[in-house]
Amino acid sequence: MEIQTGPRYGEGDTSYRAAGEREGITKLVDAFYRIMDELPEARVIRRMHPRDLTVSRDKLARFLCGWLNGPKLFSEKYGPIRIPSAHAHLPVGPRERDAWLLCMEKAIAEQDYAPDFAAYLLRELRVPAERIVQVSRDPVEP
Repeated sequence: MEIQTGPRYGEGDTSYRAAGEREGITKLVDAFYRIMDELPEARVIRRMHPRDLTVSRDKLARFLCGWLNGPKLFSEKYGPIRIPSAHAHLPVGPRERDAWLLCMEKAIAEQDYAPDFAAYLLRELRVPAERIVQVSRDPVEP
């Protein structure tokens, strides 16, 4: 029988607190977009964003707060969260998904997260990233 001694991420607001609450999530998002601007592999997804990332930063930080079981800040300001349909107009395939996840992986690595939380967070972020690929309007190759 396995005994869990650490935090149970995904239960209550454990993940939100592990991420540093709103301040920590904002720091993560700032690192994410800085890396997206700097990383050559991320050019493909950077072009999908507006030049001014103010709204993008706000939306991602607010989304992550609620997604990690903190306050539902995205819904308060922008309405219901519809991740796949909000991205359906973008040609997101495996290359774009992987670039996004690479930026997030590097941003997570810069944070003072516990190693088990960092691994949990990146693993869980793969789920919405993959859902976006599935609904993308990128033409399916024969």
